[in-house]
Amino acid sequence: QVRLVESGGGLVQAGGSLRLSCAASGQAFSSYAMGWFRQAPGKEREFVAAPSWSGGSTYYSDSVKGRFTISRDNAKNTVDLQMNSLKPEDTAVYYCGARRYGKNYVSVSSYDYWGQGTQVTVSS
Repeated sequence: QVRLVESGGGLVQAGGSLRLSCAASGQAFSSYAMGWFRQAPGKEREFVAAPSWSGGSTYYSDSVKGRFTISRDNAKNTVDLQMNSLKPEDTAVYYCGARRYGKNYVSVSSYDYWGQGTQVTVSS
């Protein structure tokens, strides 16, 4: 069992920044990799960012590339998402997910565990 808890969401003006954090716990966590997704009202959950297994590479959706940065701290079992130059279209509930190693990092169905989500609202 893996438990994920997100924090750091809020309301920000366009052009501003927020930092999200996902804290993971559970005995099986060492077998999992993490990723960030988001879901806007009326839309499907979509991939945002994920680190590779080794952490040596990072992957981003085209819509956030160059503005968001994902980082992880293995000692603390956390994965953070630094979001800069936020746009109103970034407004969504942001979720942290955990997938077993070897599964596709982009696909929602690859993730076995999800956090409760944190709301990010960007005003124009």
